[in-house]
Amino acid sequence: MPNPNSGLPPRYLRTPEAARLLGLSGRTLEKHRTYGTGPRYSKIGGRVVYAVDDLQAWVTRGEKTSTSEETGDCVLPAKRHAAISPAYMRRDR
Repeated sequence: MPNPNSGLPPRYLRTPEAARLLGLSGRTLEKHRTYGTGPRYSKIGGRVVYAVDDLQAWVTRGEKTSTSEETGDCVLPAKRHAAISPAYMRRDR
């Protein structure tokens, strides 16, 4: 099935809109950005923007089918972490 959005430019959201989409507070999303645990973002001038695809990829990284599922991927909480694994920091997902 063809993608109806193909050919359209990617959609970008500022922090408040991205936070609403994710069901988080803007402050939590800012903390994720500070600690490097959040979704990819870009800076345009002084403005932070998030591509909707990057927000979805970040949410998908944390998907599980049960509480006992052991996978290497996770979405870390918005706080400082002693050691973040290199696999988590890879942005090519």
